[in-house]
Amino acid sequence: MDTLLLITTLSIVFQTQVPLVHSYGHDSTCRSYCGNITLDYPFSLQSGCGHPGFQDLLFCINDVLMFHIISGSYRVLDIDYAYQSLTLHDPHLSTCDSIVLGGLGNGFVVEQSRASYLNPTSDNVFMLIGCSVSSPLFRGFPGKHLPCRNVSGMGCEEYYECPAWNTIGFRRVGSAYGSGLPECCAVPFEVMKDVNLSKLDCQGYSSAYSLAPLRASGPGQWEYGIRVKYSVQGNGDFCQVCEATGGSCGYDIHGGTHLLCMCGNWNSTTNCDSVQSSSYRGTWPLMQTLAGFLFFMVVWITSCQI
Repeated sequence: MDTLLLITTLSIVFQTQVPLVHSYGHDSTCRSYCGNITLDYPFSLQSGCGHPGFQDLLFCINDVLMFHIISGSYRVLDIDYAYQSLTLHDPHLSTCDSIVLGGLGNGFVVEQSRASYLNPTSDNVFMLIGCSVSSPLFRGFPGKHLPCRNVSGMGCEEYYECPAWNTIGFRRVGSAYGSGLPECCAVPFEVMKDVNLSKLDCQGYSSAYSLAPLRASGPGQWEYGIRVKYSVQGNGDFCQVCEATGGSCGYDIHGGTHLLCMCGNWNSTTNCDSVQSSSYRGTWPLMQTLAGFLFFMVVWITSCQI
């Protein structure tokens, strides 16, 4: 009975060390997929992978990659790692073939904590539709009159040529404010820092962007969607060296948000060619010691009872 009690006690102590390994251990790679889109650094669907600033940003739902910020969720159409940009789709966004009114669109508002590294690209134009006379666009935002103009060679003057306007009985007014409010007002994102339809008192919006060096000849050939530029904060060289040595770049979810190089069943604070850091491999020797001690005790007690 004493032997059984001792073995049970030592087994419990041994097993309590196993979660420690899992808490530090990661898969050999953090790269993953959602549908036909590759998830690579700084993005990830796994906790501890990618850059900490991009955690809880992307979600994979039925093989559809979704981008979630304070203004809502958007479908991710593409991630361009070379140019560090994402292309997003809002189902309520107006295009050249369809005008969506009723203030249903999400617009685009990013959290203040992400505003320094996640915003629409400079060639992305927002065309606000059906804004009221009380809209900050025409009263000043803030304290300054915002002109409705072309942005990056795209704007409402061209957008009025789209067939979608005919479906809502659009009657074009003069572009000058003296002849009435324009049905469409084109503004760059950096002027307002967010596109909030409720705050701007607008009925709908469209967003289009150009892909340099290509220049679309008309609104029917524009790329409709929201193209977002991202930048990685912190030490980019660390991740380059990590990946060059076969590792995946991530961060420590237990000890803050400092970067780690994940190398299979162990993590490094430098790269996978370096000696394993004692702070991230100390659990294994402890487990091996306990296992050896347990085996020795079983053999010793058994021999004493013979």
